[in-house]
Amino acid sequence: MTASPGFMIGLIGSGIAASRTPAMHMAEGARQGMGYVYNRIDLTALGLSAEALPTLLAEAKRQGYNGLNITHPCKQAVIPLLDELSSDALAIGAVNTVVIRGARTKGHNTDWWGFRDGLMRGLPNADLSNVLQLGAGGAGSAVAYALKKMGARNLMIFDIDSAKADALAAQLNTHFGSDTTAVADPATAAARAKGLVQTTPIGMDAHPGMPIPAEAIDPHHWCAEIIYFPLETEFLRQARAKGCRTVDGSGMAVGQAVRAFELFTGVMPDAEAMRTTLFAA
Repeated sequence: MTASPGFMIGLIGSGIAASRTPAMHMAEGARQGMGYVYNRIDLTALGLSAEALPTLLAEAKRQGYNGLNITHPCKQAVIPLLDELSSDALAIGAVNTVVIRGARTKGHNTDWWGFRDGLMRGLPNADLSNVLQLGAGGAGSAVAYALKKMGARNLMIFDIDSAKADALAAQLNTHFGSDTTAVADPATAAARAKGLVQTTPIGMDAHPGMPIPAEAIDPHHWCAEIIYFPLETEFLRQARAKGCRTVDGSGMAVGQAVRAFELFTGVMPDAEAMRTTLFAA
């Protein structure tokens, strides 16, 4: 088989050595017969911060990159550097995928698409009438947008940085109406919720623990997680021990990669093949 024209993609973020996104992309590129290179640009390993984004973006264009995935802490910082935003990225206020065509860049957000896909697959009958979301960062903005697009009515958002929760609630209310609120006490809000969605870094190996007291989780809750490394966080372990219906972060991880691959290449990838790679990596 003759390989198709090659693609060079990068991932920019901090502490991304364990990310499985590169493996999913490269394996699918090979399966499609493409010349597909996917490089990690780890700010931590390079001793850089998000302030290096202008230089990194200019260098990616100079080297002929076709696109970049963007992760913490750059999903919002990259926005002013781009020529154009998709309607979803503009509404969410965060970018995780940058398509480069010549000198022009367009920012997209595939995190919301991935979360929606994962929740629909894992908990297709989840009650969205009252949902508590933990976290209002870049990923949290995408997840909240997905929940509202799916029809979540009363969405409550908690973040230890209350200003972030306030800003996200206001942003969502601009697009969807006035039924999203920032809350100060997650345990009290959980008592009113049908579902709990965990979007903070708490639960990753570098940030062990729980984003909410375990006693606030009730058997009637459905619980969704966006962390996929480890696949079972303490939040999910506690929820499952109480008999809650749960969905882990693998669906979002695969879904965002599927949509990003399509944006980069114009080719729809095999989602199940990428899922297999995620767990094999």
